Amino acid sequence: MIFNKETAKKTAEVLLQINAIKLSPKEPFTWASGWKSPIYCDNRIVLSFPPIRNYIRETMGKHIERQYGKPDAIAGVATGAIGVGMLVAEYLGLPFIYVRPDAKGHGRKNQIEGFVESGQNVVVVEDLISTGKSSLNAVKALKEAGINVKGMVAIFTYGFDVAAKNFKKENVLLHTLSNYESLLEEALETNYISQKELVTLSEWNSNPSEWNVN
Repeated sequence: MIFNKETAKKTAEVLLQINAIKLSPKEPFTWASGWKSPIYCDNRIVLSFPPIRNYIRETMGKHIERQYGKPDAIAGVATGAIGVGMLVAEYLGLPFIYVRPDAKGHGRKNQIEGFVESGQNVVVVEDLISTGKSSLNAVKALKEAGINVKGMVAIFTYGFDVAAKNFKKENVLLHTLSNYESLLEEALETNYISQKELVTLSEWNSNPSEWNVN
């Protein structure tokens, strides 16, 4: 769920402004999963724009503190959320760790990088939520290390039903700065998309795995 409508609208506005999110209903993108999609999101671009990365850092930091109080550490999900997670940790004056998809095959063979102790409270930072599988994989690794995951905060979510089900199943609380619904509202309001394109984008979101552009 989003923290509030105002934050969701502003975040959608800045993501569209810097092309971190691109909408292309007529010439869809192909995701790594093979899905055809009229939207592509790369929130790592945020890091290249100081005023916007500062907005994300401060907004996410304030909402984390308001929602959870100060945890013992911030955990970023590798690799996309390492940068923004570190910025949030710095803003809150907290230690930062990050979680790899899998344990390294050499050296100390860590999956969790950085110093954190069993029993400590962390909030996980993610850049983007699609199905939620990779994000929840990081949560699983933290829990297996005895760490208490208070919740997860992400910049943006596509709002897929499968993600909501996955987070509910794992009993992980998820908040995002913005979501697909807020993005479409902002894109329509600023004439980034037409009413006809809005229909196409809404149809995709309701059944992304089977969607094909007409």
